[in-house]
Amino acid sequence: MYDFKIEAADTPTLYRDLAQALDALIGDETDAVANMANAAALIWESLPDLNWAGFYRNVDGELVLGPFNGRPACIRIAFGQGVCGAAAQSLDVQRVDDVHAFPGHIACDADSRSELVVPIVRDGKLLAVLDLDSPKPARFTQADEDGAVALAAILARAI
Repeated sequence: MYDFKIEAADTPTLYRDLAQALDALIGDETDAVANMANAAALIWESLPDLNWAGFYRNVDGELVLGPFNGRPACIRIAFGQGVCGAAAQSLDVQRVDDVHAFPGHIACDADSRSELVVPIVRDGKLLAVLDLDSPKPARFTQADEDGAVALAAILARAI
């Protein structure tokens, strides 16, 4: 059993410790689903004020729900649709302070108010997106974005 208790006084330190724990947790494991499942659980346990943490996988040019923690979610999302689809299509991080103001937002959970979506790319190909939702408006900062990008880099080697 793994027991990671990640707490830090500041956000950059929190993500540094989270990245180290993620790297240790997935280690040499090659199964993408297992690594996404453990990553989702670790992120869920470590980051405050989330109501959803997980992945959408690129399956034949469509985002398909992967491992997550939180309420049941939309199963398929087209590239270009909603925050996750925008990240998948552009390969750019999407940090949205108010999801209700985002054109075409897909409301899988009506309690979500802000969202951070990070594409996971290897060799120029989208593998998945890491999706973090919060019931708090403007929950995600530049430090969260930087930290999540670092997590995505670790995951790009392991999924």
